[in-house]
Amino acid sequence: MSKKIYVGNLPFSATEEGIRDLFAQHGEVHSVAVITDRETGQSRGFGFVEMEGADASKAIAALDQTEMDGRSLRVNEAKPREKQSSRGPRW
Repeated sequence: MSKKIYVGNLPFSATEEGIRDLFAQHGEVHSVAVITDRETGQSRGFGFVEMEGADASKAIAALDQTEMDGRSLRVNEAKPREKQSSRGPRW
């Protein structure tokens, strides 16, 4: 079963390919997504990596608090996304 990993404090220059290469050292990477700002397209400084369970656990243990381009990464298991509540009309 695959796990989704949260990767925070990414340098704004980080690419999906660079993150994939970093995590691939610890197992097979299924997907990588760097979250970007809708208006500017610039990285928001975090992303997600999907890997198999055992590989994901190894990657989290190995990469949490390691440096990437001078920034200390925060790596942990992603929490499930909460459902958005309906707030009614925006005026």
